[in-house]
Amino acid sequence: MHAEYKVPGGKLVVVDLEMEHHTLVSCRLAGDFFLEPDDALELINAAIVGLSSTTSAEAIAHAVRSALSSDTVMMGFSPEAIGTVIRRAITGAQTFLDFEWEYLAPTPLTPLQQMALDQVLAEEVGAGRRGPTLRIWEWAEPAVVIGSFQSVKNEVDLDNAAKYGMEVVRRVSGGGAMFMELGTAITYSLYAPTELVSGMSFQDSYAFLDDWAVQALRSLGIDASYKPLNDITSPMGKIGGAAQKRLGSGAVLHHVTMAYDMDGDRMVEVLRIGREKLSDKGVQSANKRVDPLKAHTGMAKADIEEHLVSTFGQMYGLTPGSITTDEMSRVTELVSDKFSTPEWFYRVP
Repeated sequence: MHAEYKVPGGKLVVVDLEMEHHTLVSCRLAGDFFLEPDDALELINAAIVGLSSTTSAEAIAHAVRSALSSDTVMMGFSPEAIGTVIRRAITGAQTFLDFEWEYLAPTPLTPLQQMALDQVLAEEVGAGRRGPTLRIWEWAEPAVVIGSFQSVKNEVDLDNAAKYGMEVVRRVSGGGAMFMELGTAITYSLYAPTELVSGMSFQDSYAFLDDWAVQALRSLGIDASYKPLNDITSPMGKIGGAAQKRLGSGAVLHHVTMAYDMDGDRMVEVLRIGREKLSDKGVQSANKRVDPLKAHTGMAKADIEEHLVSTFGQMYGLTPGSITTDEMSRVTELVSDKFSTPEWFYRVP
């Protein structure tokens, strides 16, 4: 069994395993990481031998850490990264390069259509009717998008949302609210088979799926990094946040919204942002927590989006695609039967 894992912000970790009767009998770890002392590599390999094929990534990391002396130096990887790559080898995980990716360019859609399309495309990938896909969103109308488990009344001032013409909708993934005025945010979705994140914890998969975007931002001179669980940040504040949904059909939906040119004062009027999320200065500091991309680069929003897509294509390959007629028909059905219904919108009142 073989697997490779590029640690987000770190180095490549590669493992080759042999297993007999559900027990690991051979482990050969490699990569472009740094490790001292030199014989620590054999100690790591020996710590893996004898473990069961059902051993969790956390338990593997514990076994590795227990085998190493306190003066061992690991740079660019960690015991947790070793646990992840071994689980990926055991479960037959695939990489970005194992797939042929399709790109869906921005198409103006209403907020409800955006919610429905995310579900439809993920389901199509899970059913095998669509290949793995990258989509850049474009909003036809301003919106507030709340997470699947958020309370409407606790998160949004509906009167102020209406005053500014912002429709409030609920998405299928968890996480926090998205404040989406026209032309102020960059949103993308990845739709992929769950084999892409096999063997990873949810936390690891967030950083893994967005590492290409962080690299793209850094190539623009932005000091971007990933902050667990689901934020892309700079030293000046939050650039964007991610959310994820794994469907039982065998697909993972992962989407990210990054601030391009946000009106922080208006955001505070519309969103009921809890003081515990902002610091002891209260909601007045909310707009200072957001670090829009326009302030970093001065580039047009479309040019940043083009750079993101170009980076993904250079790293993993990308073929232009389109939304099918059948997919849009299903979107229309879901808007009517699910996303526009009070039962869905007020699932958490």
